[in-house]
Amino acid sequence: MPLALLALAIGAFGIGTTEFVIMGLLPQVASDYGVSIPTAGYLVTGYALGVVLGAPLMTVLGTKVSRKRMLMLLMGLFVVGNLLSAVAPVFGVMLIGRVVASLAHGAFFGIGSVVAADLVAPDKKAGAIAMMFTGLTVANVVGVPLGTLVGQSIGWRVTFAIVALLGVIGLAGIAKLVPDMPKPEGVRLRHELAAFKNVQVLLAMAMTVLGFGGVFAAITYIAPMMTHAAGFAEGSVTWLLVLFGLGMVGGNLVGGKFADRALMPMLYVSLGALALVLALFTLTAHNKILAAVTITLIGALGFATVPPLQKRVLDQAHGAPTLASAVNIGAFNLGNALSAWLGGLVIAAGLGYTAPNWVGALLAAAALVLAFLSAALERREKSRVPASVTFTEQPTPVHH
Repeated sequence: MPLALLALAIGAFGIGTTEFVIMGLLPQVASDYGVSIPTAGYLVTGYALGVVLGAPLMTVLGTKVSRKRMLMLLMGLFVVGNLLSAVAPVFGVMLIGRVVASLAHGAFFGIGSVVAADLVAPDKKAGAIAMMFTGLTVANVVGVPLGTLVGQSIGWRVTFAIVALLGVIGLAGIAKLVPDMPKPEGVRLRHELAAFKNVQVLLAMAMTVLGFGGVFAAITYIAPMMTHAAGFAEGSVTWLLVLFGLGMVGGNLVGGKFADRALMPMLYVSLGALALVLALFTLTAHNKILAAVTITLIGALGFATVPPLQKRVLDQAHGAPTLASAVNIGAFNLGNALSAWLGGLVIAAGLGYTAPNWVGALLAAAALVLAFLSAALERREKSRVPASVTFTEQPTPVHH
């Protein structure tokens, strides 16, 4: 694997840390600003919606400059947003800082996925994408738990200042290691938008929204859920997030490996198992050992869907992959925003801190239904092709 993938993984590490670290710090931030837990949950929803809006916007702007320069500009924006969060005097300013940082997220992974795939042979593309996403998953093993620990012991503002520093390191890594690829030639916005007329691209994105939304429904409220339902001490949230992160790393690598071999079967297994495990979490959340095991499985099964879904979008949007790839990262975060909001609703309705798990299970089950629908449509399309081929080939001898 090329060294440039390491630079992309470093950037992904910083982005992954800022996206997920807020889950472990939600109670502290809520307390400092004097807001409720569901209100503090807007820091997750706001970030996710910023990714949804930023992904296409930044990617379209990115067609004007080289991919390397655009990746560097995105990391700069990420640094500014995290510094703003670190010094925010009121909740509203912190929310703005989160949104500014999030604008870089979708386009970074979207453009980064295309760059990663271009650096390797065709049969290694999903593996290269998974390698970049390893930065995001390792962030959950190292960055998020350490950020949570620092936030709980020294203060959450220090955490966001450190994340900004990570962004500076990522920026330097991209400048040094990523080859200076030329500006994508002949990229027309109309051409890129044409990919969205493809039903398979839209179905893959809908699977992304619902499937990964299932994970976030549970994980957004992991700190209050584990302290109230399972009876863990506040400090234990750190190592629970380590387990979630370890699951993500394993799931991401397995997903990348099997996406190059059997993409749709990989999606059936991971989405089906994810729905089942999230439903069980409503029960296992009340037992410390079972809760820890379940959290690991949610991380593994959730991230096993990432490389196959990202590759499916790239495959189906061939010829115009950049915008579709970035919008799919936005789709992950649309799922995050939707599920964080729905999870907050069921908690605010008095259904308890484990109620978001049911929301997650239903979202993952809906994604599985779409996966079967997508495969059925694809089979139907393929069965039509031979008939049309023989029809068009029939008249050929007449012309001779």
